[in-house]
Amino acid sequence: MDDPSVLETIKVGDMLSLQREDNKFDSNAILILNAEGKKLGYVPEKDNLIFARLMDAGKLLKAKIGEIRQKGSFKQISVGIFLVDL
Repeated sequence: MDDPSVLETIKVGDMLSLQREDNKFDSNAILILNAEGKKLGYVPEKDNLIFARLMDAGKLLKAKIGEIRQKGSFKQISVGIFLVDL
């Protein structure tokens, strides 16, 4: 995490942006960004294939924080991802 303080500013219900990333480890990588465009993390690799395909096809996806749990020294953030129909 580039800026751990960004995790201190998020709360349940916050809207997040998703952005495809050119990533040598995961060709379907999707960044999760807060409202200021700061990186929170990634959509888990096990869940990102369909979302990546939708985004690559030009669909706009957004995310919303559903739950935040402290897991030892880490925060586990659960997000809901949805399609924005323009």
